[in-house]
Formats: sequence, C-alpha cells, structure tokens
Amino acid sequence: MTEQETVYHVPVLLKESVDGLNIGTGGCYVDVTFGGGGHSREILSRLDHQSHLYSFDQDADAEKNAEGFEKGKFTFVRGNFRFLKNFLKYYGVEQIDGLLADLGVSSHHFDDSERGFSFRFEGKLDMRMNQRAGRTAADVVNTYDEKQLADVFYLYGELKQSRKLAAAIVKARQGKRVETIGDFLEIVKPFFRSEREKKELAKVFQALRIEVNHEMDALRDMLKGATEMLKPGGRLVVITYHSLEDRMVKNLMKTGNVEGKEDKDFFGKVNTPFRLVNRQVIVPSDEELAGNPRSRSAKLRIAEKL
Repeated sequence: MTEQETVYHVPVLLKESVDGLNIGTGGCYVDVTFGGGGHSREILSRLDHQSHLYSFDQDADAEKNAEGFEKGKFTFVRGNFRFLKNFLKYYGVEQIDGLLADLGVSSHHFDDSERGFSFRFEGKLDMRMNQRAGRTAADVVNTYDEKQLADVFYLYGELKQSRKLAAAIVKARQGKRVETIGDFLEIVKPFFRSEREKKELAKVFQALRIEVNHEMDALRDMLKGATEMLKPGGRLVVITYHSLEDRMVKNLMKTGNVEGKEDKDFFGKVNTPFRLVNRQVIVPSDEELAGNPRSRSAKLRIAEKL
C-alpha cells in the first residue's frame, strides 16, 4: 500500500469485497467509489489483459489518485455514480460482470479541515463531494425553512431533537449567517450531553452531508443502473456504513427494489433479479478493526444477478 493511499483512505473489507466479485477472464468490472484507489488496485491485480475496470469518483482529489494506474485495462470516470448507466453507455459498455461500491466517506474527507465534513476541525461548512457544483452545507443551514431542516435531521440523522435543532438554527441565523463549523457547533452543541456529544454530532453532520450530496437519491439511481447493467451471474458487492443505505441495499438484493416491496409468484416465492451470496452480513475482523477503527460500522452484502 502506498503512502498516498494510506493518507487518503484505508480500504475496508478489501479481500472480502474483491473476492465477492468472483473475477473471471475477459470481464468488465466497475468500482463506483474509487477514493484512494485501494479496492480498484486490488481488482486490477486480479484482471487478465482481456478484462477492464471502470472506476468512478466525482472528487477532484480522488482523480489525482488515479494517476499512474495502468491505462490499458483501467478507465477513471470523473462523475457521480448515480449516472452509472449513462457513463458506461458512453464508453460503449452494454453489460458488466461485477460492481463494487464502498459507500463510506473517505478518511481523507474527514481529515481535511477545508472540506467541512468533520466537527473535529474549524473550517467552512461545505461537505460537497463535488466541489465544482451544488449547494454547501452552509447553504442548507441558512436557506432551508424550519420544517425542511427538521426533516433532514430526523430522516438522515435519526435525531430525536430534530425539531429543536431546526428551531435553534433558524433563530440563530437571524442574527448572522452560519458560515463555519464553529458557528454551527455553537448552535447545536448545547442540545447534547457531554457523554453523548460525539455520537450525536456525528449524526448531525451525517444528516447534512447526505442532504448536500443527495446521497440517498444517488444510491437509489446507482443500484437501479447496476441491476440493469449486470449480466446473469454478475456480482453486486456493496459495503454500507449506516442503516439508511444498508436498508436500501438489503431491500434491493432481497426484493429487486430499494423499498423492499415483495412481488410473489403463485407459489409464494419472491420475484427478485438477485440471489444472495452471503445470507449473513459480512463485517470486519477484529484484526481489521484494530488497524482501522473507522471500519467498525461497515457491512458487506453480496448478490448475484439471476
């Protein structure tokens, strides 16, 4: 593992997830979350010269990590994975043999104070994965009405104090615009007891990040595209980190849709385009957790296209 990759992001469940792709000869594979390139590098090490890997990331910092990758069987796609199908069609790809998604935010994002993903640093309240476009977390905090803010905190952070938080933010921004992490923490910290503060703040920041990057909509679109693009026998391999995204992935693999609506045949069997490869969710080993504590909430699910 290179020093640059270690700094940027330590890949989670590396062997288990790439094993899950069941890589064969002459295949077409996709890594929709390139990040530090850890999973992509491992996939490439297993590909023959007739195979190809397309790796997606919308972050300019991630694109720099792709420099030096073997171009003959690797293509970096600078774009949001929600447009998976459109990008692959552009490259002339009609079907794929496997797709891997590591939905976690890169360590790099949490550790870069300029990106605004973490409450550990002072900096601008940004949180955009793609800094070229879209509204920032500060835009959300300063322009959403009280109900909209409460919905964000409740739906994406599962916070019981969502309404009180929203009311406090609306009141505070009347005095001055909330621009920085420090401005924001000054408003929300009083709502949490010291022993629970870090966990609750993590939920608050998660909620804002999901809203800013439209993560649930993007995941829904990507999973739909993956279902359509995978060949029979192709593998869908997804690592999730919180209950909202894990529920969508689990529902898709079991029922064929992210809502979990079951369509049963005459005999009561659920009609689904997938077969579960791992009935029980795969989690990091004690050894991996010791070396990378951020992997503690990771869950790996694998399904095969029927």
